[in-house]
Amino acid sequence: MSKTLQAIRGMNDILPEQTPTWRYLENTLATLLDGYGYKEIRLPVLEFTELFARGIGEGTDVVDKEMYTFLDRNAESLTLRPEGTAGCVRAVLEHGLTGGGQVQKLWYAGPMYRYEKPQKGRYRQFHQVGVEVFNLPGPDIDAELIVLTARLWQKLGLAGSVTLQLNSLGSSEARAVYRDALVAYLQERFEQLDEDSQRRLTTNPLRILDSKNAQTQALLVGAPTLHDYLDEESRVHFEGLKARLDALGIGYEINPKLVRGLDYYGRTVFEWVTDKLGSQGTVCAGGRYDGLISQFGGKPTPGVGFAMGVERLVLLLETLELVPAALHSPADLYLCAFGEPAELAALTLAERLRDAMPGLRLVVNAGAGSFKSQFKKADKSGARFALILGEDELATRVVGCKPLRDDSEQQTIAWDALAQHLATCLAQA
Repeated sequence: MSKTLQAIRGMNDILPEQTPTWRYLENTLATLLDGYGYKEIRLPVLEFTELFARGIGEGTDVVDKEMYTFLDRNAESLTLRPEGTAGCVRAVLEHGLTGGGQVQKLWYAGPMYRYEKPQKGRYRQFHQVGVEVFNLPGPDIDAELIVLTARLWQKLGLAGSVTLQLNSLGSSEARAVYRDALVAYLQERFEQLDEDSQRRLTTNPLRILDSKNAQTQALLVGAPTLHDYLDEESRVHFEGLKARLDALGIGYEINPKLVRGLDYYGRTVFEWVTDKLGSQGTVCAGGRYDGLISQFGGKPTPGVGFAMGVERLVLLLETLELVPAALHSPADLYLCAFGEPAELAALTLAERLRDAMPGLRLVVNAGAGSFKSQFKKADKSGARFALILGEDELATRVVGCKPLRDDSEQQTIAWDALAQHLATCLAQA
């Protein structure tokens, strides 16, 4: 017996009852980003593996353990993108978008891929909205990105459910000095580290700072802190960022162990976290990566950005019951027609209403059916009104208009007055 076809583990279908919430979130984000002057860029899902090895960094968990990598028919190594920043940097370099000091404020959305253990809020195919800004070195643009996300939480009703965490990683030179101090401290306690941290000690020691292992965290209590090694320029930059957030009344916590999982970050890093989703608490994260473009062969170019996980934000909206109820009503009107002449007239009438009422959600009954069956489908559709067109209505060019969500009486409306009547009813409902 053949195996039942099903989706790959960790790669999920987004079903019709789920997509309204996704569209609500995506549309809210797109409108917000437009309002701040950001432009959309659409990037390939596949890139050469070298892009991520060079950009994210060999020795990171993403590159070493989590990427979907394969050889194509030309024996070239390709990878399904595990994140969006490296591909966006490749695109702006390839097309000369940052040449001559041009400022670019870009955003993108789409699926990313990592081979992880699937769990609630963490999947192998997941979706992100990412924002990247190039050629603005100051803390003002770092602040704008955080302000933008804070406004998003307000629009979604999430402002009281997320907390901003901040840190500065300093310059690459300052991090190198700190790295040596941290490694020296941990080498003396090597046997007490968990297995994963022992491996990271030689590949990516700063990631040990955000280890989830309780014993390792206890060892880190007396470890050197990155803030003690910050260079003066990074310190001034960080103070400038905090001053702007303070001026706007945006609260934050300084988290000296916040380092992010990708090698390209420097100076500002930030995360918006929640305690409403268990262990998957980060809903938006980002920071500054001034050295990444030069790392890819371009001229030194400041860069800063963030990414937010769509699945986690959808889950958070659902958990807190913040999804607008109107999203679950896919129709305003359901047009019932009885008999072939009425069915033909219904098509014309429906298109006239759509012309007169842009944005109207109108479902025309298909498949004929009795009065009872059509009304049952009208009610199931979630529509607020049923329109009734039969032989009698057709003869006198009127339509029956029956409210479906209250006990109001059915009314009879002339075709020429129907659009205005419906606009009034829908505005009041």
